Amino acid sequence: MFTAVHELLLDHLRALDRLDLDVRRGGRLARAGAQRGAQTGPSPVDRARLGSQHHLITEGNGIPLAVTLTGGNRHDSTQLIGLVEAIPPIRGKRGRLRRHPRWLHADRGYDYDHHRQALRDKGIPPRIAGKNTPHGSGLGKVRWGVERTFAWLHHDKRLRTRYERRADIHLGLLQLGCVLICYRQLTRSF
Repeated sequence: MFTAVHELLLDHLRALDRLDLDVRRGGRLARAGAQRGAQTGPSPVDRARLGSQHHLITEGNGIPLAVTLTGGNRHDSTQLIGLVEAIPPIRGKRGRLRRHPRWLHADRGYDYDHHRQALRDKGIPPRIAGKNTPHGSGLGKVRWGVERTFAWLHHDKRLRTRYERRADIHLGLLQLGCVLICYRQLTRSF
């Protein structure tokens, strides 16, 4: 149900020309509560405490397009192609449905040849920072959208810390948070 509402809100945002289909990619950790549950794993950054990770792909202004949930020990890059495939076709303007973004921006964690090739095979030119490039190479200027979206999502304590044992409930709350972000953007358009 959340995905249908999310797709409807994305269509309306596209019709109002509020979507910049310049895609950003990122992932954040949400530590699990005492009950743990499915899709948790030892976090590499939080003293091996069990936790979950939110994987998110947004458009240029930070409006979420697709979201997934995995254990805290999964690398961000393992979810890249799945999230790109989960982007819904977006209606709104005249012409054919937009099935994939114009290009994809990502940070150094996604700098693998097989990811670049898979994106090119889908017709998406990758703009991924190289692993050995110096910081301040310009990617931070376009990555602020996904970081702001994580801040919007994790403003709600229920998403910042995982209290649910069942992963499907936490994923549903994460999708609801994405729907609320789309709704807020849509109401600002009027």
